[in-house]
Amino acid sequence: MEPIDIGLIVTFGLFVFVMLGMRVAFAAALAGMVGLIWIFWSKKGYDPDAFGWAMTVAVKTAGQVPHSKISSQELSLIPTFVLIGYLAYYAGLTKALFEAAKRWLGWLPGGLAVSTVFATAGFAAVSGASVATSAVFARIAIPEMLAVGYNKRFAAGVVAAAGTLASLIPPSAILVIYAIIVEQNVGKLLLAGFIPGAFSAVVYASLIIGMALAIPGFGPRVTGYSWKERLVSLPPAFPIFFVVLIIIFFIYNPFGGDAWGTPTEGGALGAFVVFLMALWKKMRWRQFRDALLETAKLSAMIFTIIWGVLIYVRFLGFADLPGAFSDWITSLEHSPMLTLVMILLAYAVLGMFMDAIGMLLLTLPVVYPAVMALNGGEDVAAADSAFGMSGEMCAIWFGILVVKMAEFCLITPPIGLNCFVVAGVRPDLSVQDVFRGVTPFFIADAITIALLVAFPAIVLWLPGQL
Repeated sequence: MEPIDIGLIVTFGLFVFVMLGMRVAFAAALAGMVGLIWIFWSKKGYDPDAFGWAMTVAVKTAGQVPHSKISSQELSLIPTFVLIGYLAYYAGLTKALFEAAKRWLGWLPGGLAVSTVFATAGFAAVSGASVATSAVFARIAIPEMLAVGYNKRFAAGVVAAAGTLASLIPPSAILVIYAIIVEQNVGKLLLAGFIPGAFSAVVYASLIIGMALAIPGFGPRVTGYSWKERLVSLPPAFPIFFVVLIIIFFIYNPFGGDAWGTPTEGGALGAFVVFLMALWKKMRWRQFRDALLETAKLSAMIFTIIWGVLIYVRFLGFADLPGAFSDWITSLEHSPMLTLVMILLAYAVLGMFMDAIGMLLLTLPVVYPAVMALNGGEDVAAADSAFGMSGEMCAIWFGILVVKMAEFCLITPPIGLNCFVVAGVRPDLSVQDVFRGVTPFFIADAITIALLVAFPAIVLWLPGQL
């Protein structure tokens, strides 16, 4: 049997495991181990005496690859970015941000929901994790919306959908993982997420305002705040933006010249600054301990997924499945843009059965080379490319599109992780309630993705300035 056939069979088995409910990390690790043993054993003609040798080589390969990748400096910034978000929450900075957004935007139709979206976007700029963002605002924003008369399903849907903004707005853990998989510049990819993330927030807010105008009583306004009360609400929210500015200045150095540090160092500096602010806010030991524990839990989950999937990815290399898929994609008679749209639609379907990080880790080693080949190769110039951009810019553009699709998958049934998190935080809500509440935001995400595909400049302008 040829390696490519083994690759297809093992990949099919992997998806069967996932659909049966096995965690992506363990399903990928198991499939990768079985595939490696099968590949090595086939090279010895399936000699029974060679089976032990094949298993030994597979185990050594499975042990070396995850360690070499996970110990990289780039991945070390994920825990620091997650820690920033949890420290900000336990220090009370998040509630201050939501209060300021409520006082300044509550007068709009659907004002409290709009305030939730923009406060979530602000928190996403120091969080980096969609799950953490959704959990935080489920505690803060949903009770406020229910108190003024919002439908509980819609209130939950707003929080679950707005929580996905942390996947795009830097510091984003998923963007870091994408950059490492495709071996692209982490700093440029993080910078590229700013405008699309803000654009997504504007689309969400526009949808809410439109629904509030069309449906009487749908989104009650919050009025009665004087200009003095609005201005007083700003200083407590400034620490969030101060941390964002510190990270941006440290990583990108807007004054010109070399960056002052790496993204990892910028994340560590940001976490230290938030820690000092938390001490100033008189954060107690128990709150600090909870922030560390929550950071450790989420980081362990992310790294476990990466570890398991990397074993499968190494097997894919031996099976040459990425090269075969790339050749097949480029041989299609459709236009490159239509093929790209079909790939994005496939992500939408796949996301119904897999979590976002696992989905990207499993698919990118195969899909990314195919997209690069569609554009003309990783070293192609903009003038000679199919999408009108260089190989580096195409990698950044495709990364934002894929991460936006991952956002979409965080709220789609039956696996939408953000919906489960919101339902878990709010005992008065079922998962079905949250899934019904996020339904309007599917339309907003579809519009956003279509515009990002049609107008790549939305993604590429900011990193192009570097």
